[in-house]
Amino acid sequence: MNHAADNNLHTITLGMGCYWSPEALFGAVPGVVRTRVGFSGGTSEAPTYRSMGDHSETVELQFDPAQVSYEDLLELFWNNHNPYNINGYKDRQYQSLLLYRNDEQEEAFRRIKSRIEGDKGSLLDTELAPFRAFYPAESRHQKYYLKRFPDAAAKLSLLYPSERELESSTLAARLNGVAKGFLNLERLQREMEQWPTPPGELSGMLSLIRQIRW
Repeated sequence: MNHAADNNLHTITLGMGCYWSPEALFGAVPGVVRTRVGFSGGTSEAPTYRSMGDHSETVELQFDPAQVSYEDLLELFWNNHNPYNINGYKDRQYQSLLLYRNDEQEEAFRRIKSRIEGDKGSLLDTELAPFRAFYPAESRHQKYYLKRFPDAAAKLSLLYPSERELESSTLAARLNGVAKGFLNLERLQREMEQWPTPPGELSGMLSLIRQIRW
């Protein structure tokens, strides 16, 4: 399945508490092509879930800006967590955080934050900082909700033989959203019919996901 060429995709990194649910939330969004969870925002070398140092749990999104905008994604970001009640909990593990990769992202993040603060009538306690590095979390944390359904994992292994192929696929991102309840299968199937996928391949994918026992 080929979406927009990778060089047309934008990447953002954000933190909004425990990263399992945000990955499922954004994975359900049309236009988001890939998701993965990991650690970012700090300076510690080689963080892991058990030894995070000064990093925060974060989600990295690759998306097609022709289908979904910064505005859409940041509306979803601020409408689905409270930036006040996670800061300082477990040090920096759960931090409301936006990491910008270039001047365009910084301008967009600050402009949208200012607009939402005006709408809410209060300041948002979200840290904005330059992106430095992203360290992927261990495989057991990737697509967490999807992997809680063994039949789904088994059937998807027919399409994606390796963990890496599964975790980087758009279909797994969407089904992780289904597993968490952010997306239903009917809506996903309608979206998939618009994907630039060869008809035979698409038919096989649709048939497979209809057989998953949730």
